Amino acid sequence: MNDVQFLVESGIGRITLNRPRALNSLNHGMVLAMLDHLEAWRADPDVRAVLIDGAGDRGLCAGGDIRAIYEDARAGGTASLRFWADEYRLNLLISRYPKPYLALMDGLVMGGGVGVSAHGSHRIVTERSLVGMPETGIGFVPDVGGTYLLSRTPGELGTHIALTAGAISGPDAIHCGLADHFVPSERIPDLLDALTSRPTDDALKLIAEPAQPSALAGDAAWIDHCYAADTVEEILSRLHAGGDAAATAAKEIEAKSPTALKVTLRALRSAAAMPDLETVLAQEYRISAHALSTAEFAEGIRAQIIDKDRAPRWSPATLSEVDDRIVDAYFS
Repeated sequence: MNDVQFLVESGIGRITLNRPRALNSLNHGMVLAMLDHLEAWRADPDVRAVLIDGAGDRGLCAGGDIRAIYEDARAGGTASLRFWADEYRLNLLISRYPKPYLALMDGLVMGGGVGVSAHGSHRIVTERSLVGMPETGIGFVPDVGGTYLLSRTPGELGTHIALTAGAISGPDAIHCGLADHFVPSERIPDLLDALTSRPTDDALKLIAEPAQPSALAGDAAWIDHCYAADTVEEILSRLHAGGDAAATAAKEIEAKSPTALKVTLRALRSAAAMPDLETVLAQEYRISAHALSTAEFAEGIRAQIIDKDRAPRWSPATLSEVDDRIVDAYFS
């Protein structure tokens, strides 16, 4: 069975990520196949739009194949570097695709799943959508253009999402600019049917509904105040003084890798000043390449994915021990 399936029907080039038992996580072969098909469909007159979805009922994609990256990191290999290079090429291609690119962001959409969806032209969420960049929880930094997307959310919402590594709802994703349209999950078959006979925008106009209000938007006041600080330490200080919701966010952040938190904050601030996605992806590649060589990343994956003891032994263990030299190395 192919890990990713391709079908052209009624003018729609459909990509279905097909690893439901692994929550459709991406491996290198899947990325290469998607690159090949998207390049071919770009000039194919029989394809007027592209649609990506995930097999099973749990979500579009839970991210990259973390176990494979873990084994590569432990072995001192370079396979992950080749995977990331092609994955980021895919993210960029999606962002520049000349035909409508529809992403059905139903269920879980994490990490690499965001990369193959949120850069598209038509991004659809449902009441089941949970969208997030969980990288700081495994000693890593948001990639696949995540720092580009999160640095461009209203106010400091993206900083909050990145540092807490939390998942957000469909309405929150629309408010943050990570999605465009809300379609109830039970109406996805109606949308697929409408796409076969109507232009993309007309089909969405027919099926999409107004989203519920964003909960994150309601928290913008304390989020913007707390996360506008220049350091992770000051952000935490403001959160602890900011009420119950802010204190809960502080607790979530304090469980993450101190190094990853500091690198992520710098990456977000840097990405905000960069002109385009391509420039940000180049920065993310440098960061990812360095992360692969650190014990921090492997330890985070071990604790969350391999042994599942949820007790990572971060080193350095505290924010005060993460000096500029350590952070600088990720950007060199």
